[in-house]
Amino acid sequence: MKNRSWAFLAGGLLVALLLAGVVSNYASSHPDGLDSSLLKGCTVDADDNIVAGSCPAQQAKDHELGDSPLADYGVRGVENSFLSTGLSGVLGVLVTFAIGGGLFWLLRRRGGTPTDGDPTPADGDATATRAEATN
Repeated sequence: MKNRSWAFLAGGLLVALLLAGVVSNYASSHPDGLDSSLLKGCTVDADDNIVAGSCPAQQAKDHELGDSPLADYGVRGVENSFLSTGLSGVLGVLVTFAIGGGLFWLLRRRGGTPTDGDPTPADGDATATRAEATN
């Protein structure tokens, strides 16, 4: 891979890590569109607990992976919420980058092996020579 490609890849990874580690802490804590639509018909308190009414959100259950180490956009065991959210984002970026990079590495085209329909270097030279001869 060329140096320019490595620089672009490293720059993109750095931006993603910065966004996940720092900027993610400033995301809105208010419910998004799906959560707010499920709360229609209910009254909620300041902690987003349903206190009255009838709405689809009352049927919600805890997720099976709710006690996993990275549940709820944080890292279990890290008490500082800013650090916990940032660390969770950074870990997510690194795992995604590793899986994506691994898949690209496995699927990349092996250099020097032509596929069906691709001219070999000798065929390419002969075609170019024939084209020049006819002109």
